[in-house]
Amino acid sequence: MSNKAQIGEAIKTVVSTMMDRVMNNVLCTDPFIKEKHHSAKPLYAALVPDEIFKGAHFERRFVTPFGSVWEKLAQVVANETHGHCIVGHKIDGVIGNECLRRIQEVLNSLETKTKGKDRVKANWSKEISYILAGGGEPIPVSVTCDLFIHNQVTGKKYAFELKGPLPNSDQTKVSKEKIFKLLAMNPKKIDFAFFALPYNPYGKKPDYSWPFPMRWFNMNEDECVLIGNEFWDLVGGDGTYKAFIAAINSLGKEYKERIYREFLGMEPPLGINEGLLK
Repeated sequence: MSNKAQIGEAIKTVVSTMMDRVMNNVLCTDPFIKEKHHSAKPLYAALVPDEIFKGAHFERRFVTPFGSVWEKLAQVVANETHGHCIVGHKIDGVIGNECLRRIQEVLNSLETKTKGKDRVKANWSKEISYILAGGGEPIPVSVTCDLFIHNQVTGKKYAFELKGPLPNSDQTKVSKEKIFKLLAMNPKKIDFAFFALPYNPYGKKPDYSWPFPMRWFNMNEDECVLIGNEFWDLVGGDGTYKAFIAAINSLGKEYKERIYREFLGMEPPLGINEGLLK
């Protein structure tokens, strides 16, 4: 079996295991009981079809286990390719106090608009150069990154802040601060640090336009930003993004049909596959 085929199967295993757990929960362990819903919320039941609340019942039991799905998927791909990957890895190091001051200065300049002036725009190369030139008295610092990869052949170490495709501003600010600190550690603890989004709902990187992370990064041009195929192909090698899309979409058809028939009790409608990843 080729490496990409192995990656595809590994992705399917992670997703199908999580989906089977969800299906068992909503069908057996904690099913939607119409009579219980009517008793607990008679006004809602009188005004709104049961199917609406049945869908909400499923959603609540789906969202929680899938909250860390991107990290789990990335980990299984990275382990196949690099040999070692940890989710939620703490990195201890030392950073000069002037470097730390400059990190806060840069973040504050991006967050606060000076009266009478345009807001400062993110400029990764300028910012990181300024921070690394700071130096100063060494101060111990710990940073926990979302994903840590140590390539067992090259010895290179990679740290990622991995967020959903549409992160909010606060999430992005925290991630940028972590990346600055990881790269400012002296001696070096990692070789590369990235802000990564596993999927791009806008298509291509130059078209990404979700406004909140744009405050902190130039999402279209910064070299520390990886979106969609850039992320997956770095984690798993060329062609990994295509393997990821194919694996998810093949499972999507199967589970959508099961949910319609087994949970909603109806035949799948036409156009069931319109929501596939691209």
